[in-house]
Amino acid sequence: MDSSGLFSAGNRINLDVNIRRKKMIQIDGSIGEGGGQILRTALALSMCTGKPFQISEIRAKRRKPGLLRQHLTAVKAAQTICQAEVEGAEIASQNLKFVPGPVLPGAYHFSVGTAGSATLVLQTVLPPLLCAREPSVIQLEGGTHNPWSPPFHFIAEAFLPTLARLGATCEAEITRWGFYPAGGGKFVVHITPPAERLGQMVLTHRGNLVRAEVLTAVSQIPWVVADDEAKLIVKALRFPVELCRAENVPSPGPGNVAMLSVQFENSRAFFTGFGELGVSRKRVAQLVSTTANQFFKSGAAVDCHLADQLLVPMALAGGGSFSTTGPTAHTTTNIEIIRMFLPVHIACEETSSGVWKIRISNRIPEYSPN
Repeated sequence: MDSSGLFSAGNRINLDVNIRRKKMIQIDGSIGEGGGQILRTALALSMCTGKPFQISEIRAKRRKPGLLRQHLTAVKAAQTICQAEVEGAEIASQNLKFVPGPVLPGAYHFSVGTAGSATLVLQTVLPPLLCAREPSVIQLEGGTHNPWSPPFHFIAEAFLPTLARLGATCEAEITRWGFYPAGGGKFVVHITPPAERLGQMVLTHRGNLVRAEVLTAVSQIPWVVADDEAKLIVKALRFPVELCRAENVPSPGPGNVAMLSVQFENSRAFFTGFGELGVSRKRVAQLVSTTANQFFKSGAAVDCHLADQLLVPMALAGGGSFSTTGPTAHTTTNIEIIRMFLPVHIACEETSSGVWKIRISNRIPEYSPN
């Protein structure tokens, strides 16, 4: 059996035969940061490994605990792509049982139906589809630019290009923006898995700055708001910006977002600020520029938000490492859930003031995935 990674084309098996033999993983949804990330990571890794799980206290540390529309959509999407047996899939449920079947690549359409984040639904189904035998196409509808989740442009310009270093080819296109609270956004992601398995990646040195771009966008509010934000961001940054633009974008409801995409020789980073009632355009721009300047000064290769997203695919690859700023509660909680499903060792070590190295190493796998 190949111990260099969990996913090898020659070792893929049908999980239907073995599923009943696997012990049900018990998860306390209140551990760590106690949010929806615990459920999404568990769903993704359950599909990848074939291990069933039962989770209680879902989103226990949130103002409205239990499944909201976006979490229920993620559960239903996961159920669809692997024909899972599911109990507890209903709004406000705080308990869920999930028994996966084999992952089925194909063309899928999932709609949150509210301003709930469609990118978080993608976060759930992308890892298993990256480990499938054939390409897939996912069309998603819902919130695309929400203050509490990765915006579409982070996925398209930072996360997916970094996944390419693992051998995965994914392309995303947005056709309609969806701001909170109206939602109604739409985008498509084309997923081509690697021919063999996800490869390992070492991303500890980011290299020189290659390009930085600022994009601010508004819907149904004056364009000058976006224009002012863009100019304020560029003025406050301590590194050069090659492209700066402000746009009116199509969306069912009003909204405003300011984004900065930074490309280094070996890595990418992304920073976001959202406009809302009572928050000045100066404050929105300051949030983006201050966070970006701090990251730039740190010398780390991966920003804290990208670090959260990379843990699952890198663990599936069986190893790798990256440097980042101090691990967030999302990151440390994600590590706890990954350890429940995968035979990997994940170590976090502060290598210099404010910079950490996260290293993932493989242990001998007990079985192969689909």
